[in-house]
Amino acid sequence: MSDVQGAVAPLSVAVLLPCYNEGLSIRQVVENFRKVLPAATIYVYDNRSTDNTSEEARAAGAVVRAENWPGKGNVVRRMFSDIDADIYVMADGDGTYDASAADHMVQTLVNDHLDMVVGTRRDVYANAHRLGHGFGNRLFNGMYRSLFGPLFNDIFSGYRVFSRRFVKSFPAVSSGFEIETEMSVHASQLRMPIAEIATDYGARQEGSVSKLHTFRDAFRIMFTFLILFKEIHPARFFAVLASGLLLLAVLLAVPIVLTFLETGLVPRFPTAILATGIVLVASIFMVSGLILDSVARGRLEQKRIWYMTNAKK
Repeated sequence: MSDVQGAVAPLSVAVLLPCYNEGLSIRQVVENFRKVLPAATIYVYDNRSTDNTSEEARAAGAVVRAENWPGKGNVVRRMFSDIDADIYVMADGDGTYDASAADHMVQTLVNDHLDMVVGTRRDVYANAHRLGHGFGNRLFNGMYRSLFGPLFNDIFSGYRVFSRRFVKSFPAVSSGFEIETEMSVHASQLRMPIAEIATDYGARQEGSVSKLHTFRDAFRIMFTFLILFKEIHPARFFAVLASGLLLLAVLLAVPIVLTFLETGLVPRFPTAILATGIVLVASIFMVSGLILDSVARGRLEQKRIWYMTNAKK
């Protein structure tokens, strides 16, 4: 730990802990991070808790602030806007993440000049997860690698270390647990230097309740995938839609064409008109995708410029 502290001594470190009803565990979480990173400022953002989260965090020496917009994404947006530091360590307040790994993650970020280090959860499927959550993690991580790139193996980990330029260039549009997905996509889109470090992942403290809702959050994450894919790869997104519509138009048109070749008649005008309309819509989708792809490239250039303007380390 001494090597890490020496490595980051000139840099300011902020530990960010978004919390909702974590009164049973937050005191221990704050104390654990204090032991590992004694020079860091620890912030606890209370997201409308109805228990003693704020009191316990304040008693442990954390800087406690409130965010009244519900949802983890809203808390992260507020934290990233409010707090000014060189290095940001983010974890959950439920005690499931191993605070002792923070020094190694910080040192890796600094020494390797990275923008994000993800604490991937060791044995996440066997420990502290329902069966549905484990299956969902595998499914969504596979989908992510197919859509956005192969760099991440645990896009849902809430244990991350960030550079200043990541935090200050991150748009943070999501409002809920899908915020981790948005972080990963942001890094993939800008081709940021990142690393993953395997960390221990434990069970929640007895009496503490998970805030995840298997099906509701799964649909929200799926919708987030869809929206982000459209925003980042509009040409591919609309090409898929256009291809599907063209296939449907062909299936509708084939019987009409065969009948016309045999008899010289077109007996099903409504179907022919429908097929023609579908082709027109598919063409509109294709042209829209090409236009939006040019817009997306311009937005990417702007994001890259903003990212570089926050390159202070």
